Amino acid sequence: MTDATDRDFWQPVSGFDLPRYAGLPTFMRLPFVPPGHARFAEVDVGLVGAPWDGGTTNRPGPRHGPRQLRDLSTMIRAQNGVTRVRPFEAVRCADLGDVSPNPADLMDSLARMEDFFSKVRAADIVPLTAGGDHLCTLPILRALGRERPLGMIHFDSHTDLFHSYFGGTMYTHGTPFRRAVEEGLLDPKRVCQIGIRGSAYDWEDRDFAAAVGIRIIPIEEFHARSVEDVMAEARAIVGDGETYVSYDIDFVDPAFAPGTGTPEVGGPTSWQALSVARLLDGVKVVGADLVEVSPPFDPSGGTAFLGASILLELLCVIACSLTSSAAGGSE
Repeated sequence: MTDATDRDFWQPVSGFDLPRYAGLPTFMRLPFVPPGHARFAEVDVGLVGAPWDGGTTNRPGPRHGPRQLRDLSTMIRAQNGVTRVRPFEAVRCADLGDVSPNPADLMDSLARMEDFFSKVRAADIVPLTAGGDHLCTLPILRALGRERPLGMIHFDSHTDLFHSYFGGTMYTHGTPFRRAVEEGLLDPKRVCQIGIRGSAYDWEDRDFAAAVGIRIIPIEEFHARSVEDVMAEARAIVGDGETYVSYDIDFVDPAFAPGTGTPEVGGPTSWQALSVARLLDGVKVVGADLVEVSPPFDPSGGTAFLGASILLELLCVIACSLTSSAAGGSE
């Protein structure tokens, strides 16, 4: 947690001090504290870039997502405009830099990412990751969930629960959560997937979810209920246990977030996209990600700015969770 004596080091650069278009862009203009930095172990929440889309099966581009998200996140200010949370004062936040993938070797990239996030976990830092395609989540879960399975709240238009692609390819952005359940990284009865929609190859992913106890809230149910009601159920499913949050930007309707590789119409608005993240308050979040922002399909930068805004909502929830745990531990 922050200390008054060194609080300035952990504060983002203010737009009152340096214009937002100037200076080196880091996530939310935070200090750059990569692994090996003298102050790495002091970080409470680390923002990480995962510039890799080796699991993409159709339109590539999310490898460029972290760079654009950093740039657009310079518009983020110190206080949440709705909840009034000031996360940079509550906890020590920093940009930990990018995982260095191997664009020519999928399995090596997965190993590199797991190793990076294992260092983050060993330092007791909560990772908040900007992808990258959704396969990036698997090595993060391997680092965070190897000792005990985690719960997960997953916002997406796709389940990513398929067994394989192209006759036996086991690692794509459509398979990470199937692998995570098989590897014991997720407790399927504490997994809730929200916003699922679109045409389908078949019902294999839904059948797997039903067989292992994953709760799917499809988009028609999401729209029929209130956002508050849906999120109350999601919070009840994960309970008070350790939970990972994975947020695919294609959860949002492409009218509001066109910059993604596999858009599906009929989704939530940008306001609902922020609201579901805000309503994670009270969940014990041990890590989170925002994936599948694809700059080649986002010429105006609007998708990336929405993504950066969602990252802020996730950061505020994590900061409140950490400060609440610290307060409880001191009693």
